[in-house]
Amino acid sequence: MNFVKTELPGAYIIEIEKILDDRGFFARTLDLEKNEELGIESNIVQSSISYNVKKGTLRGMHFQIKPFEEAKFVRCTKGKIFDVIIDLRENSSTFQKWISVELSDENHRILYVPKGFAHGFQTLVDNTEVFYEITQVFNPEYARGLRYDNKEIGIEWPLNVSVISEKDANYD
Repeated sequence: MNFVKTELPGAYIIEIEKILDDRGFFARTLDLEKNEELGIESNIVQSSISYNVKKGTLRGMHFQIKPFEEAKFVRCTKGKIFDVIIDLRENSSTFQKWISVELSDENHRILYVPKGFAHGFQTLVDNTEVFYEITQVFNPEYARGLRYDNKEIGIEWPLNVSVISEKDANYD
């Protein structure tokens, strides 16, 4: 596994290392020893799937506040997404900065989203599936979000939004 630092401290793009043979390939997607060395939280307590029918579907920008902050490992298992994270750690030198990463079933990348970040994505093709491994149980009382088109943050989404939930569209 190759751990690529991003411009946002603590966030990583994880690239798998394929072992190829006649059947296809085999690759690790989790390395607790390396994660510990890099400060990546790996105590997975919940896994989730998001299936999205239409290209342009937007989900986000989601996070949970203390004491239920969560870290996530995000993979696109079918299709392709424009994945975005925002640093919401007030003492961070990159506070309110965002990055995007293309995740797809072809590149097999994993995005590690640390605690204190908002996360969201837009589908780039129809029938896209996203798989999350999460370090905290979902607690609706502590769930929060930012509006996807927040002027202060200035995310540049690649497509017009085709589908968005009422909740996501109404965040501040």
